Amino acid sequence: MRVLVTGGAGFIGSHLVQKLLREPTVTVRILDNLHRCCNGFAGVPRVEFLQGDIRDRQAVHAATDGIDVIYHLAAQSTVLGAVKDIDYSFTTNVAGTLEVLSAACECGVRKVIFTSSREVYGQTASLPVPESAPLSPKNAYGTSKAAGELYCRLFAESGMDVEVLRLANVYGPGDSERVIPLFLANALNGLPLVIHGENKILDFVWIGDVVDALVSVQTVPLSGQTLNIGSGEGTSLLDLAQQILRLTRSSSVIQSAGARKAEVDRFVADIRLAENLLDYCPSRAMAHLPEVVAVFTR
Repeated sequence: MRVLVTGGAGFIGSHLVQKLLREPTVTVRILDNLHRCCNGFAGVPRVEFLQGDIRDRQAVHAATDGIDVIYHLAAQSTVLGAVKDIDYSFTTNVAGTLEVLSAACECGVRKVIFTSSREVYGQTASLPVPESAPLSPKNAYGTSKAAGELYCRLFAESGMDVEVLRLANVYGPGDSERVIPLFLANALNGLPLVIHGENKILDFVWIGDVVDALVSVQTVPLSGQTLNIGSGEGTSLLDLAQQILRLTRSSSVIQSAGARKAEVDRFVADIRLAENLLDYCPSRAMAHLPEVVAVFTR
């Protein structure tokens, strides 16, 4: 099987590629513009790396030629990044997704798996949040992912096999610019761990569980059903900060700051559909935090 992973050099993408390569009959092609990362797969057997941008039609078509399955992960992938550069968020997450879907259709790709985000729900009235909850994004990133989902639905209605997974807050080794690596960096440098907004609760899901779910979708027909992929547990940022201080033995302090308008304050995924359809069985939310701390502090 020949698999294309857009964004395959990034945090989630690199873990996915490593998982895919455990199957000896799989070859992987990576398309990545290296906007936030570097190519860690140079010289790796059964991996072809193409440096290119999903907004570039020629690059996308060249990457898609001869491919059986596409994992479309390439994106502007942070809320605050989208706030700072809404144009890049739109052109990458919306127009870029359209380029990938169009190329997949023209090249006869068997299946496209699109990684969306819990940000498409926005600030919901109750927890946990099921897939049936309305899409009401609070920020430019969530809006761009919701638009990407709509294009996926459009191509699926024309007969293409397109699956959508909405990811919660993924954590693990290799992550950057999100709350856990930021808290860790501050703890190790004696800087305050700043929590924006009181009583903030998020669903943190281990990268290994996310990758397992992504691989499962290759062979499980979802019949157009979108799935939440999270831990199904809420973790307060206060508890997260306290755990990080304990694990790093840091003397840093925890500071409370005002909520940031673009950010969702409370989210927990309802994961029952993934449990039923994929036999998805995630780890406890913070079970792997010590592992992340150990890698981060090497």
